[in-house]
Amino acid sequence: MPERLSFTRMLDGFFFVYAGLAAVWLAWLLLNQSFSLGWVGIGFFLVFWLVLAYLVLPRLHRILTTIYVPDYFIGRTRTSDGLLGDPVNLAFDGPEQALHDAMRAAGWTRADDVTLASSWRIIASTITRRSYDEAPVSPLLLFGRKQDFAYQQEVAGNPAKRHHVRFWRTPDGWLLPGGRRVDWLAAGTFDRAVGFSLFTLQVTHKIDADIDVERDHIVATVRDAVPDARLEVLRDFSTGYHSRNGGGDTIRTDGDLPVVVVGRPDPGPRDDRTADASGAAASAVAGPAPTRTVEKRIAFEPPLRLAEAQPVPARMPRPGATAFGAGVVVLRVLAGVVWLVAVAFQWDQVLQEDFGVDADATAQTEQAAQLALTVLLVVMGVLLAVQVVFAVRIWFGGNLSRILVMLFSTINITVAATESFTGSVEVTVRTTLVTVALDIIVLLALSSRPARAFARQRSSRRPAR
Repeated sequence: MPERLSFTRMLDGFFFVYAGLAAVWLAWLLLNQSFSLGWVGIGFFLVFWLVLAYLVLPRLHRILTTIYVPDYFIGRTRTSDGLLGDPVNLAFDGPEQALHDAMRAAGWTRADDVTLASSWRIIASTITRRSYDEAPVSPLLLFGRKQDFAYQQEVAGNPAKRHHVRFWRTPDGWLLPGGRRVDWLAAGTFDRAVGFSLFTLQVTHKIDADIDVERDHIVATVRDAVPDARLEVLRDFSTGYHSRNGGGDTIRTDGDLPVVVVGRPDPGPRDDRTADASGAAASAVAGPAPTRTVEKRIAFEPPLRLAEAQPVPARMPRPGATAFGAGVVVLRVLAGVVWLVAVAFQWDQVLQEDFGVDADATAQTEQAAQLALTVLLVVMGVLLAVQVVFAVRIWFGGNLSRILVMLFSTINITVAATESFTGSVEVTVRTTLVTVALDIIVLLALSSRPARAFARQRSSRRPAR
């Protein structure tokens, strides 16, 4: 059944694309500033690289891959930027606790979740070459969501080199191509060094090209540590191929898919003739078995709809994009407060330089100037207070507040871009570059898919009146 297209979804699509175009403009402004400020421009060039690598290129990739990269299962994960990621090269059958027990027994360490603290720790450990056994791995998406957990083995205490494998629980009723049911899919690769992504220019781990070696290493460690683990191999599950992952690293595989069974007793050898005879006898006694309809998942399910279809927990995890967007709105309010205070203290100078009015000329003009200042402070104060309310609502998942803030930012960006392109106002550090950058960053954060899904899920939890 096709997804219903609503007005808010159309708005979200517009904001998503508009934010990408605005980010391109922001990168261009920063590049121009880096050439016009002398040695200080080196710092602006660094900011330009950060904006290009972590804002512009990821959003452009996300827009373009939405068009040409299929969303259904093709044996490949996807990066958060929409690019094809590491191949799915392992499957596991068994309950979650048995899987955890097997990985720990095999000498694997569960990776930390990606947080500000863990991200800073892995940067520090990489620079100082200190061991970090629980270093987080970047999120990859399968079934429209990031991995449920990941395990790794550090090599010689060097955080730049490690074995690691990500796990995803398969949806209920979902079958592999060919009809095989598994509980978990996994993608295992070996990090050989730290470098730059070919597609986004971000700092990332570079993986070894022969992913089959890592796949076989994972299987061997589990089977050596867990004697009752069983192995089934789906030969030629996919065709053998050479390709690249989301970081631009070369990968190659023979296309086989090992299925490791843990935490389930071995049914043992079966005599087909005995089984057939006993089955026929049971059927003769019990009569024909009732037919049972098994509902399979459809092949194509957009990631956003898959995410929204997940059971809503009592306390939903707040995406980093939502928290970041709400925080930038608060920063923008603080900047507005500082601006108002500065204007209030220099009001006479503002009137004289910008409007040619001498507030001290007569008592009447002085009274009018004070009235104008009061009106300005009241109006701007109300607007800033409304933005604080919006920031709080966004933090807790308010969809309408998110859309209104994005609309406000879009208007500001459009006005600034129109003035810049017509030559009436130049956007520089000394004029409106900072405020324009804040508006674009807010728009990028709140139009992201995690922020959209979070706001919609939170809205869907409200009881109908």
